[in-house]
This record gives sequence, structure tokens and C-alpha cells, in this order.
Amino acid sequence: MRYQNATAYRFLAPYLLIFSIFWLWPIIDSFLISFQATRTVPWRFAPTFNWGRLIGDPAFFNALKNTLLILVIQVPVMISLAIVMAVLLNSPLLKARGLFRFAFFAPVVVGEVAYSAVFRLMFNLDYGIINKLLNSIGLPSVDWFTNVTPAMAVIMMAVTWRWAGYNAIIVLAGLQSIPEDVYEAATLDRVSKVKQFFYITLPLLKPIIVFCAVLSIIGTMQLFTEPFLITERGGPGGGTETLGLLLYRQGFRSLNFGYASAIAYTMAGLAIAISLVQIWLTREPK
Repeated sequence: MRYQNATAYRFLAPYLLIFSIFWLWPIIDSFLISFQATRTVPWRFAPTFNWGRLIGDPAFFNALKNTLLILVIQVPVMISLAIVMAVLLNSPLLKARGLFRFAFFAPVVVGEVAYSAVFRLMFNLDYGIINKLLNSIGLPSVDWFTNVTPAMAVIMMAVTWRWAGYNAIIVLAGLQSIPEDVYEAATLDRVSKVKQFFYITLPLLKPIIVFCAVLSIIGTMQLFTEPFLITERGGPGGGTETLGLLLYRQGFRSLNFGYASAIAYTMAGLAIAISLVQIWLTREPK
């Protein structure tokens, strides 16, 4: 038995070595860097320098507010839309279901840069198709990128377009794992389809929905590409700057690696805390 265990660990050794060098050590090292003042030469140990700055930094609280706003509005809308899409994709009345499933999943495989450029063109003030559609029904054009609220709306729509189908496929897998005899018994008891959805489907899908919500929370806390490319680095005036964009600005433009590391660990801590609260609120009663 000991020989078998030793053999297994020898096979795992190359992976564990690479894992430690390229994943585990950078995590530990970045945490240590967060306790150093990195704008001085040489770097010096200053435990409260970066973490204390977070408390009084207006840019941090602005980025935190924007990130949480996206989290509170976009994630519930996206998860709800994913559930509706999954139910429609699971319907036996739908023809060419395989084609529709691919179509809904396809946005995930589109490059982030490409689809961000497309969204920026679609919402352009002068020649974007969205404003042309608004004009065609008698509504005025909207300057999407010079006002905070429209710019934030564009980011939410872009993120929803990209990830709603991905979550729908996950929910669809959960739907297909629900036994058919549950619905047959409900039908025999003359339970309507609407009640079956709210009292059978949703409760049985709760673990899948929580899983999708946790993934979405983690993704939103790391949101970077859309505000960077669509609204040009979090514009207008930092109105759409997220924590991920603030981290990039501090770490790679200002070269303030200590403060960027503190922001990164704050993002990770918030994502873990919000996810745990989500899991706790949706836990099964004993």
C-alpha cells in the first residue's frame, strides 16, 4: 500500500512542482507584497501603508460601488434569463434544439476584444444600429458613452449577452436530471404547468442556480474587459471603473504593485464573502 502511494505521488510530483512555482508561490508572494511600500527604492515593509489607503481612497470606493451595482442588477437578470432560456431549450415542442443550444452558447467562444468592439460600434452615437433603431420608432439618439447610466447599461447588456447562454446550458443540464415521473405525478394531480415550474422545477434546480450565481459573482468581481474596451478604461470620468480596472491601473500603469495586491486580495475576499452569504441564504433547512 505504501509503495502504491509513493508511486502515485511520484507521478503527481511534476504537476505539484509546476503548480507550486506558477500558482501557489505567486499567490503567497503577492500577499506579502501587499504589506510593502512599492513606490520606494528599495521596497520597504509597511504593513498598514496599502491596506490603510484602501479605507480612505475615493477611487477604490467608486470602483467598489460600480462593481457592486453591476453585481446587484446584472447577475439576477442574467440568471433569470438563463433559467427562462433553459426551460425553452428543454421544451419538446422546440425544433432543432441542438442548433439553438449552440447558438446560445456561442457568445462564450467569441473573443472578448472582438465582441467588445462590436458592442462599441452598435452603441455609437452617430452610426450605431441601436440609435438608428431608436430613431426609427421616433425616439431620440442616446449618447451611450458620455453619460454614466447609459454607459453602465451597455456594460451590463454586454456581460449578459456573453454569459447568459453559458449559464443556460448549465441550468439545462440540471433540468434534464430531474426525473420525468415527478412531473407525471404532478400532472395526474392536476397541477398546472406554472405551479409545476415554481414548486417543482425551481426548488430542484436550486443547487444549480446557486452554482451559477457563485460563478457569476466571482466573474463580476473580476470584471475588466468590458469597462476597459467598451467604455474606454471605465469612462466617463471613472463612472464605470470596476475593481478589476482599478487593479490594472494601479499595478500596470502606476506600477504600484503593493496597492494593486491589496486591491486584488480585497476583491477575492469580497467574492468569497458574498458567495458564502449566497450559499447560506439558499441552504436547505434541516
